[in-house]
Amino acid sequence: MPEPTPGSRAADPRTVTGPGRVLVAVYGIFALAAGARAAVQLSTRFDEAPLAYLLSAFAAVVYVLATIGLVRGGRWGRRLALVAITVELVGVLVVGTLSLADPGAFPDETVWSAYGRGYFFVPLVLPVLGLLLLRSRSGGRPAR
Repeated sequence: MPEPTPGSRAADPRTVTGPGRVLVAVYGIFALAAGARAAVQLSTRFDEAPLAYLLSAFAAVVYVLATIGLVRGGRWGRRLALVAITVELVGVLVVGTLSLADPGAFPDETVWSAYGRGYFFVPLVLPVLGLLLLRSRSGGRPAR
């Protein structure tokens, strides 16, 4: 498959084959899961734990952006994925730490609570794998 041209919107074959395909699929699943969870929580129980539910919605947006960036590839796609996945990692670490240090601050769990314990810690591992994939696909050079 030929390399996408700079302006093309074709999927990057380097991120939608092999391990990249699995990672994109997991990001897509998490985007749907976090988005559906947040939609239900925000529409039915917003007053119970608004911060937690808004954080779940934010996580869903981050997962969507990471998925788009990984699939699109190219300079723009790698940048988008790098920013989204970095935000994801910081979010998981910050929310995970805060949710354990002060459980009262999060009356209900978010996708990132306790480092993603409710999702078998996939939210903690996923950004690490995403950053490793981006690094390997760029030949060890950071995305510019």
